[in-house]
Amino acid sequence: MNALRAACRDLPSGNDAAAQDAAARQAQLTKPPGSLGRLEALAAWLARWQGRPMPVLEKVEALVFAGSHGVVVHGVSPYPADVTAQMVGNFNAGGAAINQLANLAGARLQVVPLALEQPTVDFTVAPALTEADFLAAVSAGFAAVRPGTDLLCLGEMGIGNTTAATALCAAQLGGGGAAWAGRGTGVDDAGLARKVAVVDAGLARHAPTDPLEAARCLGGRELAAILGATLAARHLCVPVLLDGFVCTAAAVPLARLSPGGLDHCTAAHVSAEAAHGRLLAELGLTPLLDLGMRLGEGSGAALAVLVVRAALACHRGMATFAEAGVSGAA
Repeated sequence: MNALRAACRDLPSGNDAAAQDAAARQAQLTKPPGSLGRLEALAAWLARWQGRPMPVLEKVEALVFAGSHGVVVHGVSPYPADVTAQMVGNFNAGGAAINQLANLAGARLQVVPLALEQPTVDFTVAPALTEADFLAAVSAGFAAVRPGTDLLCLGEMGIGNTTAATALCAAQLGGGGAAWAGRGTGVDDAGLARKVAVVDAGLARHAPTDPLEAARCLGGRELAAILGATLAARHLCVPVLLDGFVCTAAAVPLARLSPGGLDHCTAAHVSAEAAHGRLLAELGLTPLLDLGMRLGEGSGAALAVLVVRAALACHRGMATFAEAGVSGAA
């Protein structure tokens, strides 16, 4: 755990020169300054983390991690725990939303199931994961990121994982279950009340102050793997698109352990899950899209790749004022 904590604090910074050169090119393109809005900032963000003023999107990866949660015994989801493994089968058969969106985005999809036959411990009675299991899941996520990736999309699947994400947010950012709990996959009012009570019980039992201990005691394998993948991407200088509430919550420990720890990440979208907007605001992340999505699977991240591709197309393909023979602003 100490080695992981050190890796979360000793983070490389992006390439300032590449980002500045990209911004300088944007200022020379045939458009009024700033007229492409966030597309201009996206081009500079890609340049910073790819380390080149003319970025590319040839190797786009989508990683979806799946895990099982013992806390589902409390009725915090309308779906049975079996759905996690069944959906992994659906991903592998090409039948899920993420398959269609990853194909459309030109992203290579990799689904990583993590001991689905072994649910985490119900965190109301004991830590969700042993230290060894937590570190193994983090390591699996870290190892899944391929060096040389141009852009990484992160996503998850796990019945009950919005409850774990709610507990993580409450433990690290303050507030009880009611402040962070949403309806997840569609619980009714009684289910939402159970979720709040379960989160508060977990907080009362563990009360973790260290971000990594919070992730171990209250999280899950897929959340730990997302943390590991986010950390690996930073050390490899790979820009990341974070998906929804669960995915973002999984990355919070990195932000808590290192100011600027998520600078290499962009929020793909703000989901319809109640607390996602609040979480993004806490982290200083402005989402690219707001489409009322709440599916998970990395679906919002894959969809946002199209926006990033649009930013890059303009950055690379537009003519400068000099090239086009167009007079610039006086």
